[in-house]
Amino acid sequence: MTADESGDTADESDEGVGASTEEGTAASREVVVLDFLPHGRTEDDRPQYQKQPLAYVLETEDFRLLELVVDADADIAIGDVVDLDAADFVERQHDVAYDDLPSGAASELEYAVEDLVDAEELRFVDFYNEAQPITLRLHQLNLLPGIGKKLRNAILDERDRQPFESFEDLGARVSGLHNPREVLVERIMEEFREEDLKYRTFVRHDGE
Repeated sequence: MTADESGDTADESDEGVGASTEEGTAASREVVVLDFLPHGRTEDDRPQYQKQPLAYVLETEDFRLLELVVDADADIAIGDVVDLDAADFVERQHDVAYDDLPSGAASELEYAVEDLVDAEELRFVDFYNEAQPITLRLHQLNLLPGIGKKLRNAILDERDRQPFESFEDLGARVSGLHNPREVLVERIMEEFREEDLKYRTFVRHDGE
């Protein structure tokens, strides 16, 4: 993982369903369903026949939040993992800001992030193994809540000896880092909630 330096590095283009990877092959885009509104948003005061079913999802790779307009007979439920490349019931999609999520999706988001971090533990442990300096005075590790200079240096010293293998390994080898999983989840949620952060590592926002 690399830091998004909010304009300090070149942004990736906003790619649609079926986008290609840098190698030119089609990349699967998995999402977790946060909320499904079969009758559309309740605050939408249009006649029911004009409203379409909506699904709010979290993209698992770069944590984009999406609103999907789906077929009326779409068979999906909260917690489902869906491959957008293979989902023939999705009519269109667009990015949605955290503040624009319906309450159900907002409530489900942290649980979805926790489940994803647990399911792909090595991916997120590798953030601790691979985090790099952002500026001469700021390191990616310092973006995590509660990690100052002393704790950052302890992490760097330990990973130089041997890469971390799990969150348990991290907690055992770095004195003072009691909840490396929770610290990381907290940072991810902060990146969802605070759109004006100068540096972001995990969450991709609309237009990036």
